Amino acid sequence: MRFVSFEKNGQLAVGSLVPDENCVINLTGVGLPDDLNTIVEMGQKGLDMAETAAQTGERIALSEIKILAPFPRPRRNIICVGKNYFEHSKEFEKSGFDSTSGGQTIPDAPVIFTKAPTSVTGPGESIPASSDPSHSTDYEGELAVVIGRTGRNVSKDEAFNYVCGYTVINDVTARNLQQLHKQWFLGKSLDGFCPMGPCFVTSDEIEDVTSLNVSTWVNGELRQKACVKDLIFNIPTIIETVSSLLTIIPGDIIATGTPAGVGIGFTPPKFLQPGDKVVIEIDHIGVLENTVT
Repeated sequence: MRFVSFEKNGQLAVGSLVPDENCVINLTGVGLPDDLNTIVEMGQKGLDMAETAAQTGERIALSEIKILAPFPRPRRNIICVGKNYFEHSKEFEKSGFDSTSGGQTIPDAPVIFTKAPTSVTGPGESIPASSDPSHSTDYEGELAVVIGRTGRNVSKDEAFNYVCGYTVINDVTARNLQQLHKQWFLGKSLDGFCPMGPCFVTSDEIEDVTSLNVSTWVNGELRQKACVKDLIFNIPTIIETVSSLLTIIPGDIIATGTPAGVGIGFTPPKFLQPGDKVVIEIDHIGVLENTVT
């Protein structure tokens, strides 16, 4: 199923996206919660209820609603993986903005950081580069994994059993702040620095997640394109690593890393400017569009 969170007449709801009909089926209107976090926490029962509700729910045209981030306010910080595509890791080291690597281009283990839940914003919302005092706002198109089961010490072989589905994230970053503070949390957690969506696609809809392409355009120029199979540390490795040290819970969001082609990979850097349009597409999941202000 392709879930969306939306607002209509000031009311929040969860729906099932029907792209061919340019509409959503209102699941909240037939008994489901208005929060996708809660549905994911319900596990298979929640997904089954959604499937049943989709058979009778009201169809609402996309033109009548405002699509929000699928998880407008995640329960916890978004878990992120840095330097997880070979070519991006190389461009990041070469750029001079990585003050954490100690001269190591390809990491020996997943580089984990987080983004604050308050950084999340939806498709069509602005990326507020004007709130970045360092004037170094950059884009990062990424596949995000959504956890559907509580787990600790999850093995690679079992990892996909804990995945509920996927969405698209733009890991927007203030590069100079990232470098100044010698860690990544502050420079990546400004309000509005995590566009997400437009939908959350359950894992049963994706036959092979490693075959998906991640592409990013800025003002129509293709800047990033890579396949998920090119990750340095694949999804099972990421889940095994994180769950070996902390309990993962339903609704946890893991951003898996960005390909080469970010703004700091250019000489001089191509930071985002007011009026720029950033479009991120991941096969079989959707297109996330945001304009910079």
